[in-house]
Amino acid sequence: MLFGGEIVYLDTNIFIYAIEGYADFIDELNQLFDNIDAGNLRAFTSELTLAEVLVRPLVDGNLEIQSVYQQALQSSEVLEVVAVSRDILIEAARLRAITNLRLPNAIHGATAILSGCETFLTNDRRLTALSSIEVVVLSEVMGN
Repeated sequence: MLFGGEIVYLDTNIFIYAIEGYADFIDELNQLFDNIDAGNLRAFTSELTLAEVLVRPLVDGNLEIQSVYQQALQSSEVLEVVAVSRDILIEAARLRAITNLRLPNAIHGATAILSGCETFLTNDRRLTALSSIEVVVLSEVMGN
């Protein structure tokens, strides 16, 4: 397992790597999603993730990947896709004030924190600025 804790927030790049098959991370992400599917982990992400993952497939006109993302990024028994609420936006503003994160990263951080996540899984080192949640940078835990 990549980290401790049973409640994990999945950043946008985790979905891109898993769905588009980034070879460097495929074994670890398969293990992660197997643990989520088995109910060993509770996973959360923001609705913002959908807007972020769809950009490249829209530019490329890749209808198949667009559809895969739209199907994958829905709340289910194993994944909660959290709406961007007023409380999340207020927490995001607070995080921006103390960390200098860009708004999308602050929204992800706020969503993770307010959802009670114990771990934030990402490959974006900038998110290590979040001090109230364990941030795990995928490439660092794998030594890549």
